Amino acid sequence: MPHLTPLSSFAAGARDTLPMLIGAAPFGIISGALVAASQLALWQGQFMSFSVFAGSSQLIAIGLAAAQAGMLAIWMATFIVNLRYILYAATLLPHVSHLPARWRWFLGFLMTDETFAVMNTFYLKHTHTPHGHWYFLGSGLSMYGNWQFWTLVGLLFGVAFPQLRTLGLDFAMVATFIAIVVPQLFCKPQLAAAIAAGVSAWLLRDLPYKLGLMAATTAGVAAGLASSHWLACIRAARSNA
Repeated sequence: MPHLTPLSSFAAGARDTLPMLIGAAPFGIISGALVAASQLALWQGQFMSFSVFAGSSQLIAIGLAAAQAGMLAIWMATFIVNLRYILYAATLLPHVSHLPARWRWFLGFLMTDETFAVMNTFYLKHTHTPHGHWYFLGSGLSMYGNWQFWTLVGLLFGVAFPQLRTLGLDFAMVATFIAIVVPQLFCKPQLAAAIAAGVSAWLLRDLPYKLGLMAATTAGVAAGLASSHWLACIRAARSNA
Protein backbone atom coordinates (compact mmCIF):
# COMPACT_ATOMS: atom_id res chain seq x y z
CA MET A 1 0.00 0.00 0.00
CA PRO A 2 1.74 3.17 -1.14
CA HIS A 3 1.80 6.28 1.03
CA LEU A 4 2.48 9.18 -1.30
CA THR A 5 2.18 12.12 1.08
CA PRO A 6 2.90 12.80 4.77
CA LEU A 7 -0.80 13.44 5.39
CA SER A 8 -1.96 10.17 3.82
CA SER A 9 0.72 8.27 5.74
CA PHE A 10 -0.33 9.95 9.00
CA ALA A 11 -3.99 9.07 8.38
CA ALA A 12 -3.11 5.48 7.49
CA GLY A 13 -1.11 5.09 10.72
CA ALA A 14 -4.05 6.32 12.80
CA ARG A 15 -6.49 4.12 10.87
CA ASP A 16 -4.40 0.95 11.21
CA THR A 17 -4.10 1.55 14.97
CA LEU A 18 -7.89 1.65 15.47
CA PRO A 19 -8.19 -1.97 16.74
CA MET A 20 -5.51 -1.20 19.34
CA LEU A 21 -7.40 1.92 20.43
CA ILE A 22 -10.47 -0.16 21.18
CA GLY A 23 -8.46 -2.74 23.10
CA ALA A 24 -6.70 -0.09 25.19
CA ALA A 25 -9.92 1.66 26.27
CA PRO A 26 -10.76 -0.57 29.28
CA PHE A 27 -7.08 -0.48 30.26
CA GLY A 28 -7.20 3.33 30.41
CA ILE A 29 -10.45 3.29 32.36
CA ILE A 30 -8.93 0.95 34.97
CA SER A 31 -5.88 3.21 35.26
CA GLY A 32 -8.05 6.24 35.93
CA ALA A 33 -10.32 4.35 38.33
CA LEU A 34 -7.35 3.13 40.37
CA VAL A 35 -6.12 6.70 40.72
CA ALA A 36 -9.58 7.80 41.87
CA ALA A 37 -9.52 5.09 44.54
CA SER A 38 -6.00 5.93 45.71
CA GLN A 39 -4.49 8.78 47.70
CA LEU A 40 -3.45 10.56 44.50
CA ALA A 41 -5.28 13.68 43.35
CA LEU A 42 -7.21 13.34 40.09
CA TRP A 43 -5.00 15.90 38.35
CA GLN A 44 -1.95 13.84 39.31
CA GLY A 45 -3.42 10.79 37.60
CA GLN A 46 -4.13 12.72 34.41
CA PHE A 47 -0.73 14.37 34.52
CA MET A 48 0.87 10.93 34.83
CA SER A 49 -0.86 9.87 31.63
CA PHE A 50 0.26 13.07 29.88
CA SER A 51 3.90 12.83 30.94
CA VAL A 52 4.61 9.11 31.43
CA PHE A 53 2.27 7.52 28.87
CA ALA A 54 3.07 3.92 29.79
CA GLY A 55 0.07 1.93 30.95
CA SER A 56 1.78 -1.01 32.66
CA SER A 57 4.23 1.12 34.60
CA GLN A 58 1.48 3.58 35.55
CA LEU A 59 -0.60 0.78 37.07
CA ILE A 60 2.44 -0.51 38.96
CA ALA A 61 3.33 2.97 40.19
CA ILE A 62 -0.24 3.61 41.36
CA GLY A 63 -0.33 0.28 43.20
CA LEU A 64 3.02 0.83 44.89
CA ALA A 65 2.09 4.39 45.83
CA ALA A 66 -1.15 3.11 47.39
CA ALA A 67 0.93 0.60 49.36
CA GLN A 68 3.13 3.50 50.54
CA ALA A 69 6.23 2.10 48.87
CA GLY A 70 9.32 4.30 48.72
CA MET A 71 10.13 6.37 45.66
CA LEU A 72 13.20 4.24 44.90
CA ALA A 73 11.10 1.07 44.83
CA ILE A 74 8.60 2.72 42.48
CA TRP A 75 11.37 3.93 40.18
CA MET A 76 13.08 0.54 40.09
CA ALA A 77 9.87 -1.42 39.46
CA THR A 78 8.74 0.83 36.62
CA PHE A 79 12.26 0.92 35.17
CA ILE A 80 12.40 -2.88 35.02
CA VAL A 81 8.95 -3.16 33.44
CA ASN A 82 9.86 -0.57 30.79
CA LEU A 83 13.16 -2.21 29.82
CA ARG A 84 11.27 -3.97 27.03
CA TYR A 85 11.29 -0.66 25.15
CA ILE A 86 15.01 -1.13 24.59
CA LEU A 87 14.13 -4.15 22.46
CA TYR A 88 11.45 -2.20 20.62
CA ALA A 89 13.88 0.63 19.93
CA ALA A 90 16.57 -1.75 18.67
CA THR A 91 14.07 -3.32 16.28
CA LEU A 92 12.81 -0.05 14.80
CA LEU A 93 16.06 1.93 14.89
CA PRO A 94 17.20 0.93 11.35
CA HIS A 95 14.01 2.50 9.99
CA VAL A 96 14.27 5.83 11.85
CA SER A 97 18.03 6.32 12.27
CA HIS A 98 18.09 8.78 9.35
CA LEU A 99 15.61 11.13 11.06
CA PRO A 100 16.64 14.27 12.97
CA ALA A 101 16.97 13.87 16.74
CA ARG A 102 13.75 15.79 17.42
CA TRP A 103 11.80 13.24 15.39
CA ARG A 104 13.46 10.24 17.04
CA TRP A 105 12.92 11.64 20.55
CA PHE A 106 9.26 12.41 19.97
CA LEU A 107 8.53 9.08 18.29
CA GLY A 108 10.35 7.38 21.17
CA PHE A 109 8.08 9.12 23.66
CA LEU A 110 5.00 7.95 21.70
CA MET A 111 6.19 4.34 21.60
CA THR A 112 3.84 1.84 23.23
CA ASP A 113 3.39 -1.91 22.89
CA GLU A 114 0.48 -1.31 20.52
CA THR A 115 2.32 1.21 18.36
CA PHE A 116 5.34 -1.08 18.19
CA ALA A 117 3.16 -3.93 16.93
CA VAL A 118 1.64 -1.68 14.25
CA MET A 119 4.99 -0.24 13.20
CA ASN A 120 6.83 -3.56 13.14
CA THR A 121 4.20 -4.98 10.80
CA PHE A 122 4.30 -1.83 8.67
CA TYR A 123 8.09 -1.82 8.26
CA LEU A 124 8.13 -5.52 7.39
CA LYS A 125 5.86 -4.72 4.44
CA HIS A 126 7.23 -1.25 3.54
CA THR A 127 10.96 -1.30 4.20
CA HIS A 128 11.97 1.74 2.18
CA THR A 129 8.91 3.98 2.38
CA PRO A 130 9.89 7.69 2.48
CA HIS A 131 7.05 8.72 4.80
CA GLY A 132 7.17 5.91 7.33
CA HIS A 133 7.83 8.35 10.17
CA TRP A 134 4.55 10.13 9.41
CA TYR A 135 2.76 6.78 9.61
CA PHE A 136 4.57 6.26 12.95
CA LEU A 137 3.40 9.69 14.11
CA GLY A 138 -0.21 8.94 13.18
CA SER A 139 -0.15 5.67 15.08
CA GLY A 140 1.58 7.14 18.14
CA LEU A 141 -0.55 10.28 18.43
CA SER A 142 -3.79 8.33 18.03
CA MET A 143 -2.73 6.04 20.91
CA TYR A 144 -1.68 9.05 22.98
CA GLY A 145 -4.98 10.87 22.54
CA ASN A 146 -6.91 7.66 23.14
CA TRP A 147 -5.05 7.05 26.42
CA GLN A 148 -5.69 10.57 27.68
CA PHE A 149 -9.40 10.33 26.93
CA TRP A 150 -9.97 6.96 28.60
CA THR A 151 -7.84 7.90 31.60
CA LEU A 152 -10.09 10.93 32.09
CA VAL A 153 -13.19 8.72 31.75
CA GLY A 154 -11.77 6.37 34.37
CA LEU A 155 -11.00 9.23 36.73
CA LEU A 156 -14.50 10.69 36.48
CA PHE A 157 -16.35 7.39 36.65
CA GLY A 158 -14.03 6.12 39.37
CA VAL A 159 -15.17 8.99 41.58
CA ALA A 160 -18.85 8.49 40.75
CA PHE A 161 -18.76 4.66 40.86
CA PRO A 162 -16.01 3.40 43.21
CA GLN A 163 -16.86 -0.23 42.40
CA LEU A 164 -15.76 0.29 38.78
CA ARG A 165 -12.27 -1.03 39.45
CA THR A 166 -13.72 -4.37 40.64
CA LEU A 167 -15.57 -5.18 37.41
CA GLY A 168 -12.73 -7.20 35.88
CA LEU A 169 -11.83 -4.65 33.20
CA ASP A 170 -8.15 -5.36 33.92
CA PHE A 171 -8.51 -8.44 31.70
CA ALA A 172 -8.46 -5.97 28.80
CA MET A 173 -4.70 -5.68 29.31
CA VAL A 174 -4.27 -9.44 28.86
CA ALA A 175 -6.52 -9.49 25.80
CA THR A 176 -4.70 -6.53 24.27
CA PHE A 177 -1.30 -8.16 24.66
CA ILE A 178 -2.60 -11.42 23.20
CA ALA A 179 -3.82 -9.45 20.17
CA ILE A 180 -0.38 -7.83 19.88
CA VAL A 181 1.68 -11.00 20.21
CA VAL A 182 -0.26 -13.59 18.19
CA PRO A 183 0.07 -11.87 14.77
CA GLN A 184 3.85 -11.72 15.30
CA LEU A 185 4.18 -15.51 15.60
CA PHE A 186 4.65 -16.17 11.91
CA CYS A 187 7.97 -18.06 12.05
CA LYS A 188 9.84 -20.41 14.38
CA PRO A 189 12.17 -17.90 16.13
CA GLN A 190 9.23 -15.71 17.18
CA LEU A 191 7.29 -18.76 18.34
CA ALA A 192 10.26 -20.05 20.33
CA ALA A 193 10.74 -16.64 21.93
CA ALA A 194 7.06 -16.41 22.89
CA ILE A 195 6.99 -19.88 24.42
CA ALA A 196 10.23 -19.35 26.39
CA ALA A 197 9.11 -15.95 27.65
CA GLY A 198 5.63 -17.17 28.58
CA VAL A 199 6.88 -20.22 30.49
CA SER A 200 9.56 -18.19 32.27
CA ALA A 201 7.10 -15.45 33.23
CA TRP A 202 4.75 -18.03 34.75
CA LEU A 203 7.48 -19.88 36.65
CA LEU A 204 9.01 -16.65 38.00
CA ARG A 205 5.76 -14.79 38.64
CA ASP A 206 6.39 -14.57 42.40
CA LEU A 207 9.67 -12.65 42.16
CA PRO A 208 9.48 -9.15 43.69
CA TYR A 209 9.42 -5.88 41.72
CA LYS A 210 8.38 -7.68 38.53
CA LEU A 211 11.86 -9.17 38.12
CA GLY A 212 10.21 -12.23 36.63
CA LEU A 213 9.17 -10.15 33.62
CA MET A 214 12.74 -9.07 32.97
CA ALA A 215 13.98 -12.64 33.33
CA ALA A 216 11.24 -13.80 30.95
CA THR A 217 12.26 -11.14 28.44
CA THR A 218 15.87 -12.33 28.61
CA ALA A 219 14.78 -15.94 28.17
CA GLY A 220 12.63 -15.01 25.19
CA VAL A 221 15.42 -13.09 23.48
CA ALA A 222 17.87 -15.95 24.09
CA ALA A 223 15.42 -18.52 22.72
CA GLY A 224 14.70 -16.42 19.64
CA LEU A 225 18.39 -15.88 18.89
CA ALA A 226 19.20 -19.55 19.45
CA SER A 227 16.38 -20.61 17.15
CA SER A 228 17.50 -18.15 14.46
CA HIS A 229 21.09 -19.42 14.70
CA TRP A 230 19.94 -23.05 14.55
CA LEU A 231 17.81 -22.42 11.46
CA ALA A 232 20.70 -20.55 9.78
CA CYS A 233 23.01 -23.50 10.44
CA ILE A 234 20.49 -25.90 8.92
CA ARG A 235 20.14 -23.74 5.80
CA ALA A 236 23.91 -23.49 5.47
CA ALA A 237 24.30 -27.26 5.79
CA ARG A 238 21.65 -27.87 3.16
CA SER A 239 23.20 -25.38 0.74
CA ASN A 240 26.61 -27.05 1.12
CA ALA A 241 25.24 -30.56 0.71
